[in-house]
Amino acid sequence: MISAYTGTQVRAAEQPLLAAGQGDALMQRAAFGLAAAVVGGLRSRGRRLAGTSVVVLAGKGNNGGDGLYAAAFLAARGMRTTAVLTAGAAHPAALAAFERAGGRVRGLTEATLKGLAEEAANAGVVIDAILGTGARGGLRGPAADLVRAVDDARADLPGRGLAVACDLPSGVDADTGVVTGPVLSADLTITFGAAKAGLLADPGADHSGRVEVVPLGIEAHLPAAPVRRLEAADLAALLPDPARRAQKYSRGVLGVVAGSADYPGAAVLACRGALAAGAGMVRYLGPPEATRLVQQACPEVVCSDGPVADTHVQAWLVGPGMGPGDQRQLQRAHDAAASGLPTVADAGALPALPAALGPQVVLTPHAGELAALLARLGQPADRAGVEAGTLAAVRGAAALTGATVLLKGATTLVADPGGTVFSQADGVPWLATAGSGDVLAGIIGALLAQARTGVGRFEKLDIPEPARWAAVAALGAALHGNAGRSASDACAGGPITAGGIADALPHTWGKVSTLSNPGAHSRNSHCLPLR
Repeated sequence: MISAYTGTQVRAAEQPLLAAGQGDALMQRAAFGLAAAVVGGLRSRGRRLAGTSVVVLAGKGNNGGDGLYAAAFLAARGMRTTAVLTAGAAHPAALAAFERAGGRVRGLTEATLKGLAEEAANAGVVIDAILGTGARGGLRGPAADLVRAVDDARADLPGRGLAVACDLPSGVDADTGVVTGPVLSADLTITFGAAKAGLLADPGADHSGRVEVVPLGIEAHLPAAPVRRLEAADLAALLPDPARRAQKYSRGVLGVVAGSADYPGAAVLACRGALAAGAGMVRYLGPPEATRLVQQACPEVVCSDGPVADTHVQAWLVGPGMGPGDQRQLQRAHDAAASGLPTVADAGALPALPAALGPQVVLTPHAGELAALLARLGQPADRAGVEAGTLAAVRGAAALTGATVLLKGATTLVADPGGTVFSQADGVPWLATAGSGDVLAGIIGALLAQARTGVGRFEKLDIPEPARWAAVAALGAALHGNAGRSASDACAGGPITAGGIADALPHTWGKVSTLSNPGAHSRNSHCLPLR
């Protein structure tokens, strides 16, 4: 599992080492890790080291010092290094080491900006080492103009070089992921000590590329991580694992309240997602138009027309495809969320939910729906505002509602009311297709039902009890993303449908499960690769 922290938390964890006089050692360790990552990145692209041009955009603080020391290491490997001092000054010892290694130093002025921007954009490697974790407010003045010019030039450049961020891209807030001013979008971010929370949340994640952590020896001084990401091995460890004598009721029964005369297909997709994610039984409650379609598409589903109180389940899914005028469905959604059972509530159900919710209720809005929810709770917001600060928005919604909130997006964030956040970015852009969210809701609903019966293994996580519902939702988001990736891979990277995501899920599930039990499936299995 990836654990991510605020910049303040990482700096506080460094203090005991700095107090012990290890400041120079920490900087050297960070710089060596940065240089090694640059070498690895070039080799992965089939590029030779000797003669490759490296341009370091160096600020005047410790972040610039890390970049200059790294460039000195690279110069020793035969690379041609240039440092652009964006503030007219630099870390004295690092600058001296860079010059001793043969590096060329250039000052940034209005007269030199255009030429330096062109040189940096065309370099084999450009390292952004301007602002570190303590910076606020983004780039200003000539540094902002330089970065804007370099990023614009690189966008139109075929076969462009490797862009590397030192600790984090300048202009990305380490704590929140909020972006201020121009940012040089990185192919690779080398972050020091621990991952930063802002690198795992949009829009910061848009600019971070692949994130690699260079250990500094501060791990024992870090607190509980406020942001986490499940990796492949975590997914394998958390997948529900039915006992040998399991039966359909012990494997989890999910009730589904979804669909309408206008959107009957949403009910089908939600049920398909739940069936593919291991629910022992799915019970469906809905209008006749949707019921007929569910019966045709999913004969495994038990359909009825009764109230929530008479339907025996371990968890509920409410909302997909529901319209504002269907009072009976809205009442069912309200009753399900008020039952005390784990409930996943998609967009159509949000206006009908009780005022008081618990963490076992998982809301699954996209940015526009989250903005509307926040506005109803007295926190004026719009879609653009949510997308500009996803981490703060999802945390705020969880705190205000008392529910677990999953904000769908390229990076999906799941927050529990206590502030713990899971960040998953497992999918592909093709997942943005009609019905994809209905399948996701079905997956999460099935996992909630299995967690309720004890089939899920979430007690393995070292997190507070309420946050385990967020972990269930994060597992669902990760499975959904990987199933979408597998479906796209099966089409040579092409577009997918929501039904294709559900079809790919059992294959993805089987592939994930072999990570914890390699002998569980035949090596000749046709499961698609998890990437």
